[in-house]
Amino acid sequence: MKVNREAKIGIVLFLLPAMILFIAFFLFPIFYVGVMSLFDWNGISEATFIGLGNYKEIFADRVFRRSIRNNVIWALAACFLQVPMALIMAMILSKKPRGWKFFRTVYFFPQVISGIAIAAMWSAVFNSEFGVLNGLLKLIGLEKYTRNWLGDPKTAFICVLVYGLFYIGYYMVIMMAGITGIDPEYYEAAEIDGASRIQQDLHITIPLIKYSIMTCMTLAAVFGLRTFEQIFFLTNGGPANRTSVVVLYLYNQMNNNDYGGANASSVCLIIVGALVIVSIRKLFTLKKD
Repeated sequence: MKVNREAKIGIVLFLLPAMILFIAFFLFPIFYVGVMSLFDWNGISEATFIGLGNYKEIFADRVFRRSIRNNVIWALAACFLQVPMALIMAMILSKKPRGWKFFRTVYFFPQVISGIAIAAMWSAVFNSEFGVLNGLLKLIGLEKYTRNWLGDPKTAFICVLVYGLFYIGYYMVIMMAGITGIDPEYYEAAEIDGASRIQQDLHITIPLIKYSIMTCMTLAAVFGLRTFEQIFFLTNGGPANRTSVVVLYLYNQMNNNDYGGANASSVCLIIVGALVIVSIRKLFTLKKD
């Protein structure tokens, strides 16, 4: 359909405010961060151009390399643990078993609670002296396995990683919305052909909500890469920087007035995020309709 000149002008005028905001508050800050990552700047004195010096410095820092690795692990765990668990719950609850509304609310409830509040709860669970986990181990006669869970380098990162399991409800609701949009006739035809519930889910439900799953995996990866508050509250990157993540690393750089290094860390995080998103889209082999 051919669009006349007046209609094109109208389209441009409607898109212009959003485009201005997008450029001003997204593209320009990214460009500014990229430029300032090439300067040595403490936030007070005049910035000095040093090229890739900040990048060489952060990649030579073992803490930064560990932070990148932890972020990637967190993103992969979110994609391949949280999302599959949310998918299973979505497929179960979409069949509307007894009490399905109650369980849907319960699983989604953590989304309306402050992340710091949940982190405080986890801190109480893993507390070395009065923690619930150590208390349970003592109660069942496994006192020798008690430890300072968040202070032990062997268990600290695993403990903060488990924190993410609270957020499967968010992805569950997204996939339940996709499942409710599937025509029931597909399931009726499959049932007539003798397909079991599991076969229907594998060959009908999952393929038809592929894009919902992709959206959930993308969001999970992004949330994993920008993790900060729970790490900051629970361990502050310790012990021995075993739980450090990139956002915490650049936060500490800013506290040390190393704004050039913080900007370089931000650019690296943006690049890693872009690569993860592209990889997820590749995984789902998206094709234009």
